[in-house]
Amino acid sequence: MTGLVRIAYSTKLGKLIHGTSEDVLSSYMVRRYRGKVDLVFTSPPFPLNRKKKYGNLQGQAYIDWLASFASTLRALLKPRGSIVMEVGNAWEPGRPVMSTLALRALLAFLDTGNLVLCQQFIYHNPARLPGPAQWVTVERIRVKDSYSHLWWMASTDRPKATNRRILQPYSESMLNLLKTKKYNAGARPSEHHIGKTSFLRQHKGAIPSNVIMLANTQANSTYLNYCRTKNLTPHPARMPIGLAEFFIKFLTKPGDLVLDPFAGSNTTGAAAEALGRKWISIELDKDYVKGSYGRFIKD
Repeated sequence: MTGLVRIAYSTKLGKLIHGTSEDVLSSYMVRRYRGKVDLVFTSPPFPLNRKKKYGNLQGQAYIDWLASFASTLRALLKPRGSIVMEVGNAWEPGRPVMSTLALRALLAFLDTGNLVLCQQFIYHNPARLPGPAQWVTVERIRVKDSYSHLWWMASTDRPKATNRRILQPYSESMLNLLKTKKYNAGARPSEHHIGKTSFLRQHKGAIPSNVIMLANTQANSTYLNYCRTKNLTPHPARMPIGLAEFFIKFLTKPGDLVLDPFAGSNTTGAAAEALGRKWISIELDKDYVKGSYGRFIKD
């Protein structure tokens, strides 16, 4: 350990620890949870070309840095626990060419932690501003980059999961099908054969896809109002709370433990608290720590 590690605040179900992820993960505060974490859900700093206040590395330094957490996080997991990590896209400096840095970092993380990739998810934000600006809005030679990847990893092929907890409302056409019980059964061009009753079972909702669409446009919330009141700068890269809720519901049950080693504004902790899961979050920036407490203030 090289820096100060302390509990910044705690709630009924969790606590936010102030310090570097490296120091906190090696401290007794977190080491005692080895083999007890059900889900690591996090969004580490992206490998951006332009430096941000919340910190980001580039090139091989980023790959090595991210991979250095893999074995530590795996050791914290229960045997059927999961790691879900959001990683955004990167572009080559000064060129209209996408970087493979995020993909190479993922592969290094998987290899170092001896993990399997369970599934790839896409988080699509239709309201994201056009970027990279030079190639999209100035030269008009690319389209806007509006998504990030979420990589679901585990130490086993069959981590704890059930999509029954994340079913979505049926579409109008599906509700009509269930009501009329009429559709065209038989062979499809894909060579699949659809039976006469295949789509007539009521499952209380539709199975979601691995593309998650959420518009991250909220301008007024308990968190933002708290930051304004306390004269704190909000975290610039906040994820929508629905994204954390999706994976917490999918991969854990009430009472399970969720860890976020790069908490930022502590979206993960707030989502876990609301869903009845225990949580531990880690954040280095003291202003982000102070602001994140606003997520737990009751209106």
